Amino acid sequence: MSFELIVFDWDGTLMDSEARIVACLQAAFADLGLAEPTREVARDIIGLGLEEAMERLLPSGDAALRAELVVGYRRHFLVSDPTPSVLFPGALEMLDWMTGQGYRLAVATGKSRQGLDKSLAETGLGRVFHATRCADETLSKPNPRMLFELMDELGAHPDETLMVGDTEYDLQMASNAGVRSLAVSYGVHSPGRLLTHEPLACLDSLRAIQDWLAEHSG
Repeated sequence: MSFELIVFDWDGTLMDSEARIVACLQAAFADLGLAEPTREVARDIIGLGLEEAMERLLPSGDAALRAELVVGYRRHFLVSDPTPSVLFPGALEMLDWMTGQGYRLAVATGKSRQGLDKSLAETGLGRVFHATRCADETLSKPNPRMLFELMDELGAHPDETLMVGDTEYDLQMASNAGVRSLAVSYGVHSPGRLLTHEPLACLDSLRAIQDWLAEHSG
């Protein structure tokens, strides 16, 4: 296998942000006097765009109410919630190694552009990515448009592209785009769910991704 472009999901793959996302979702519901989603329910929608996530969390609500929830979530996430989000161990080392190997790197995320830019600035990782796409500027996973746009921008073909993610939405998007995928088992969705989408491997750390590429990609 020979990969030129590696596309990463952000939350749950590069950044350990589950606790903050869940807290902000629950706070947004509480602000409007709605029953808060449980942790398990809230974490299951991580990876989707906010509008799609709210549709799943509140299927009986109208569009105006879901829009209020989106605004409330963003306010908590970007401004008021103190729950820390940190990179998973080995993220910087792995990305620097990939850069040194000549890979083109990209991000495809359910985050908003404002949210991703904030995370890239805080972590200093903006320097390593050649392109990024967010759910509020294209279509949410598992629609393949994010990957199509990234491949078009960076001049990569599907058979040269690898998607890395922690949810079945990432793997479904890859499959819909004709792109191969790697799953990581330390994020939101269980290995059992991930393996049903036939990734090339399901790995337990970022260092394991580096080792896998060194062995399998030539």
